[in-house]
Amino acid sequence: MKNLSMSKTVLITGISGFIGLYCAKELLEKGYKVIGTVRNSAKREEVINTFKKNDINLKNLTFEILELTSNNGWDKAIQDCEYVMHVASPFRIANPKNENDMISPAVEGTRRVLEASQKAGIKRVVLTSSIVSMMSSIRHGQFGPKDWTDLNYPNLNTYIRSKTIAERSAWDFINENKKISKMELVVIAPGGVFGPPLGDNISCESLTILSKVLNGKIPMVPDAAFPMVDVRDVAKLHVQALTNSKVAGKRFIASGTNPVSFAEVAQLLLNEGYKGPSTKKAPNFLFKFLSLFDREAKGMLALLGIKITADNSSTIKTFKWRPMPFEKTVVETANAIKLIQTK
Repeated sequence: MKNLSMSKTVLITGISGFIGLYCAKELLEKGYKVIGTVRNSAKREEVINTFKKNDINLKNLTFEILELTSNNGWDKAIQDCEYVMHVASPFRIANPKNENDMISPAVEGTRRVLEASQKAGIKRVVLTSSIVSMMSSIRHGQFGPKDWTDLNYPNLNTYIRSKTIAERSAWDFINENKKISKMELVVIAPGGVFGPPLGDNISCESLTILSKVLNGKIPMVPDAAFPMVDVRDVAKLHVQALTNSKVAGKRFIASGTNPVSFAEVAQLLLNEGYKGPSTKKAPNFLFKFLSLFDREAKGMLALLGIKITADNSSTIKTFKWRPMPFEKTVVETANAIKLIQTK
């Protein structure tokens, strides 16, 4: 039987990132043609080498060197595509010295991708958002796809603001153009994303944090708990969202239901025989003090004390999804990081 995706081309932004690599892998394995955007030729070679090591067929993969902060090349790159997957967005817990260094690429980049997609007559755009755009001002109880983070909430870090503003901007664009365009938008909002990296690059924020935990470089963990997810699940949901007939115009939470604390992650690793993790919780006042001169500590302030549950029922029902057990994710991620560090 002919693979129906064989003739479909998907442009995926940020293909070299943690989530982007897995999304591209999933697309290629399902027979899609993939155009991946990268910032430079070094990133392109990194993706090619990573896929070769994982025995991923590169026949249907091409690249475009594009910047989220520039109009150059987007119209041409998207013109022959059926779908767009906009994954790229800066992610750091630490607040940058200039917040626009993170907010501008996230917000303007999203708008730029949507504008080019609309010009090209794209059927559907799948946008990677985050649960931080929903939960960060709720903090306790439960949040769901109808919730939005209040941007006036105290101490929101720049990343939370960038994801919330970017997603708001995307929905505004769709609403502003619904009379002249049939282009559809679907949002996938992951929780804290972990999972074994495809390549040897562990520079993404979640893997960097876990690496520090494993190596005993985080003697006290923040008092925060929120839903988590495996990157492999995130990628599968992104790819299914391209063609599922029930998802247009909706937001979907990609995470488990229950909150997972940093201390719980550390305990899971201790149970597996790792010696470095600490389950000792740092008092909130310590983070508040450190935030006076440490941008990473300041970036954590809005999450301190948070313990919140996700209503992921619509994701489970619509995609017939069963989240991977997070214990399995943590252990497999830790084992992969240790293997990379011993090479």
